[in-house]
Amino acid sequence: MPDLKIRRALLSVSDKTGLIDFARALKSHGVALVSTGGTSAALKAAGLAVTDVSELTGFPEMMDGRVKTLHPRVHGGLLAIRGNAQHDVAAASHAIEPIDLLVVNLYPFEVTAAEGGSNDDCIENIDVGGPAMIRGAAKNHDAVTVVIEAEDYARVLADMTTNNGATSLSLRRALAAKAFARTAAYDAAISNWFVDQLDVAAPTWRAFGGRLGQALRYGENPHQTASMYVSDCTRFGVATAKQLQGKELSYNNINDTDAAFELISEFDTTTPAVAIIKHANPCGVAVGRTLKDAYLQALASDPTSAFGGIIALNQAIDAAAAEEITKLFTEVVIAPDATVEALAIFAAKKNLRLLVTGGLSAVSANALMIRSITGGLLVQSHDDGRIDERALKVVTKRRPTEPELHDLMFAFKVAKHVKSNAIVYAKNGATVGIGAGQMSRIDSARIAAWKASEAAKAQGVVQPLTVGSVVASDAFFPFADGLLAAADAGVTAVIQPGGSLRDDEVIAAADARGLAMVFTGMRHFRH
Repeated sequence: MPDLKIRRALLSVSDKTGLIDFARALKSHGVALVSTGGTSAALKAAGLAVTDVSELTGFPEMMDGRVKTLHPRVHGGLLAIRGNAQHDVAAASHAIEPIDLLVVNLYPFEVTAAEGGSNDDCIENIDVGGPAMIRGAAKNHDAVTVVIEAEDYARVLADMTTNNGATSLSLRRALAAKAFARTAAYDAAISNWFVDQLDVAAPTWRAFGGRLGQALRYGENPHQTASMYVSDCTRFGVATAKQLQGKELSYNNINDTDAAFELISEFDTTTPAVAIIKHANPCGVAVGRTLKDAYLQALASDPTSAFGGIIALNQAIDAAAAEEITKLFTEVVIAPDATVEALAIFAAKKNLRLLVTGGLSAVSANALMIRSITGGLLVQSHDDGRIDERALKVVTKRRPTEPELHDLMFAFKVAKHVKSNAIVYAKNGATVGIGAGQMSRIDSARIAAWKASEAAKAQGVVQPLTVGSVVASDAFFPFADGLLAAADAGVTAVIQPGGSLRDDEVIAAADARGLAMVFTGMRHFRH
């Protein structure tokens, strides 16, 4: 293998962060610079000697910049195997000089598409020359160093200093692996954009990609490895939230906090709402006059399970809410923002993780839910189904009253985020009992009623909290027994999707108990 000292670098970047300092450092190592368009102009403006790619290729940049680096003198310089006699002869006969370092950013396709760019804008932001050069340089990493983002500049310079102007094979291999992952994620974004434009439900090939957001200490259990990747930097959520204080987030923290934030995002910011989550299931949810009021009502639903839970709020946290929240051990608090006074209160709880997102989660029309299975992936669209009150079908003799109707709508929103089989009892804009993840719906109904009784005891209330409440079921009641269990608990109204072969039997049971019941026509299984 010949001397691998870096003598010539090609720089073409859209992100100019750190570019000038990096280029000057390369110059100090005696590296000749080749560049394109805006990058070349920036380097020249800084007083650096640069050779334009057009001088190298003998062709001007043309077709609005679409054609500038797709040339043998560029790709030959990247791909030629150093010390290979045939490659050396070909390079010499065609005046191809080696390129030892490639620094390239890709056109910002992902951002353009995520921000709703027009078809033409998205197409123009599909980079062709960049990925081709990156892949060529990465393939030939035995001799070529490829850099795709500014955060690696210092790493390359340190390696060059250690190796007298060369880079180590270990660094080149690491950067090549990163480069291939980047082009794969880039192509995945483009292909998925086309899928969305064409409205293809099940494309023959599907690719997914993301950027590392956080390397985690371990996964769901300590013997599992885990990482979090960011796939959409434009949406408000856990992956893009800013952590203001507290310990490092764990895999389970992130999973549970995501569940909490997705649930609280069902409520708009006009009415304060709070959700308390434990093991990805809500144990208390409420709306109120203030965040403090909503939190206290949510806590009252299941104060035992709330210990060590996740709290999500739909508005900026104020001091009054912060004071109440810090009275109980909590793993994570997440909200769009927090007041200065609230931050000061939380600061006294140094281990509490506080995240602010900047807004509520807005599900894009093409958001996907992905789950791994042995040998493959299950992919579905995000459950963004929401019920219009006007579309509810009253199926019983008695219609729900206005207060019952408000609670029914509230309870069904919550049930959407409870693991199936899901039963949610609610009263006055707050959950009073939740049954989650059971194999039979009647068991969920009974567990939720039992938890409501336990919560009543904790409050010193004799009567179960479910008396006078409404009940929501995420899917239909297959038999009347589940509904009758809810009726025994004291509910007055029921909301469920309907669609069972025994709907008539269930409706008759509701009428016999004097219950009001509405069908939504939409279920919300959450497995």
